Amino acid sequence: MKIVVLVKQVPDSGAERNLRAEDNTVDRASANNVINEMDEYAIEEALRLQEAHGGEVTVLTMGPQRATESIRKALSMGPDGAVHVVDDALSGTDALGTSKVLAKALERLNADVIICGAESTDARGQVLPHMLAERLGVAALTGARKLTVDGSQLTIERQTEEGYEVVTAATPAIVSVWDTINEPRYPSFKGIMAAKKKPVETLSIADLGVDAGEVGWAGAQTTVKEHTKRPPRSAGQKVTDSGEGGVALVDYLSSEKFV
Repeated sequence: MKIVVLVKQVPDSGAERNLRAEDNTVDRASANNVINEMDEYAIEEALRLQEAHGGEVTVLTMGPQRATESIRKALSMGPDGAVHVVDDALSGTDALGTSKVLAKALERLNADVIICGAESTDARGQVLPHMLAERLGVAALTGARKLTVDGSQLTIERQTEEGYEVVTAATPAIVSVWDTINEPRYPSFKGIMAAKKKPVETLSIADLGVDAGEVGWAGAQTTVKEHTKRPPRSAGQKVTDSGEGGVALVDYLSSEKFV
């Protein structure tokens, strides 16, 4: 079984994140960049499939040169190798362009199963798995809290607000996972040292047959026009109970349209 895991480097969600004034995009250069949290669960699920069914696990990343740090971190968890799509022309690429580039890279890798996080913590769009499935002509098993494999048949429990749905498809297919699916392993010292020697193939958009006009700022179909800082938290309204506290509380909730 050939498994590909999509990994994205994102600004740490535990720290303050800012948009750049000049182009209204996330300021990644000054941020503490890490592996997207959901992608760690995707890596773990890929490794569990490999342990159960054999095969190889490849990490696929699209990002600037500094994304190499996250690639090595991912490899230290256990995958066999990685592919890094890196090109200056990719700066400013939106989700549509990203899906085009990644689809071209995935066609080269010829994976049986493609696993990714259900969303990234920087954009939270949840659209990339669907876009990739459409471009590749494969099934999309999204929002998985459980994945099982029986030969060429994949079955997931798709997490919903009411419970879960059971969805099946044949390989090749793309699976997106939530953080309820497993508990990612910590890289061991041996894994960290081994990651330094694992192969990482770098590809440009020319290698993938993608024209520069289809990606980056020139090819973006969406743009952020303006942004403002979130206003500081204001003091709440106090209700002093002098016998009419309940009435005052209901009046306040009614004025805010809660009741």
